[in-house]
Amino acid sequence: MRKFVRRGSIAQGLGTVLEKIEILRASLRWAARTNEVDVAKLLKQCNELRDEAVEQLRKDRLFTATDGDGDKPEPLRKPVDEAKSSAAERRKALDERQFVFEGVFGDSPELLDAMEIAERAAPTELPVLIQGESGTGKELLAKVVHANGDRSDKPFVSVNCGAIPENLLESELFGHKKGAFTGASGDRKGKFESAHTGTIFLDEVGELPLQGQVKLLRALQSSEIQRVGSDQPITVDTRVVAATNRDLLEMSRRGEFREDLYYRLSVIQVTIPPLRDRRDEIPLLLEFFLEEATEKLKREVLRLSPRLHAFLMNYHYPGNIRELRNIIFRLACLADDTADVPHLPKHVLEEQPGQIPMGDVLSDSPQSLSDVKKAASDAAERLYLEQALSEVNGKVTEVAKNLSMNRTHVQTLLKKHGISSKSFKRTKTS
Repeated sequence: MRKFVRRGSIAQGLGTVLEKIEILRASLRWAARTNEVDVAKLLKQCNELRDEAVEQLRKDRLFTATDGDGDKPEPLRKPVDEAKSSAAERRKALDERQFVFEGVFGDSPELLDAMEIAERAAPTELPVLIQGESGTGKELLAKVVHANGDRSDKPFVSVNCGAIPENLLESELFGHKKGAFTGASGDRKGKFESAHTGTIFLDEVGELPLQGQVKLLRALQSSEIQRVGSDQPITVDTRVVAATNRDLLEMSRRGEFREDLYYRLSVIQVTIPPLRDRRDEIPLLLEFFLEEATEKLKREVLRLSPRLHAFLMNYHYPGNIRELRNIIFRLACLADDTADVPHLPKHVLEEQPGQIPMGDVLSDSPQSLSDVKKAASDAAERLYLEQALSEVNGKVTEVAKNLSMNRTHVQTLLKKHGISSKSFKRTKTS
């Protein structure tokens, strides 16, 4: 049964924390006369107050409030399976609940489902299995689970299970003692010890060999590990989040993955849809990665030609978000002020099964007249906005005024086309 916490009690809790902070501030005024032992005590009190405040804020965000009559508890948010609000409202609700997410995401219902499941699972200790194609952002979602949970200030340790040689797997996960094998010149912590009190992320867990699966299962069942070359058990307290681009249940039926390990890892399952099913995110990601590339490559903001932008908006992205990011960084490296289609990698331009061909985007005879009208309209609209921004040095307010449009609507159009107003701001020269 869910525990309900009234907003009144939360406010009282925060008030108590504030009182303690004032007392601590008074003590700190005498810090110059305080010895090391007392300073250590004050620092400990600071840490305790921080943890107490975080706990109160977590309750405020994740539990429930009392309605107007003061008796009947009313949920702050609806369960995922009962939510009937629009995608935009669901996304806004995540923001209002102080949902921690590094990056950008759109209004895809499937992705919002994944985000809401991750949010609900985060404050628990339940294992989470994230499924999805390569490059969809599984590690990012694992960090979301970690950042929105009670272990957010503790270690997050990532392990690529597919990149560890089988003979080194046990040492990598559980550590080893000096002399345990050739090359073991000293004691070494494994990933599980490093993640103690925090979260361990087992990426590509489906690539583990069967013998490695047995040892992992034993560690998860007992919450104990043994370093290679030692018979001394070590207790570990770790939250487990795993990810895979393979069908583990089908693998277990074929005897390639232990069924008991599958059910232990998949208490909570989250599936991330591929980018081709989340096309509303492409303009957001274009702008996000363009800004990231500008910062990391220390260059001027890159512009995309209308036909390149049209291609990127319609490309199939077999490599998902990772492929889109790599394309943008390639463009930012090879192009000057404006990137165009020829700057794209050859394999992207070639027609492949399941990929939207270049001809479908740029040819003179698309599939339908409506396609022609939409493509021409989008290209003209984008060009119009770019010219308007160029004339006013990238000032969105001035564009809205000159075009007799609402500023919010202009920003919506810029986001739709992945246009960054910053790229039109000219650098002042002396």
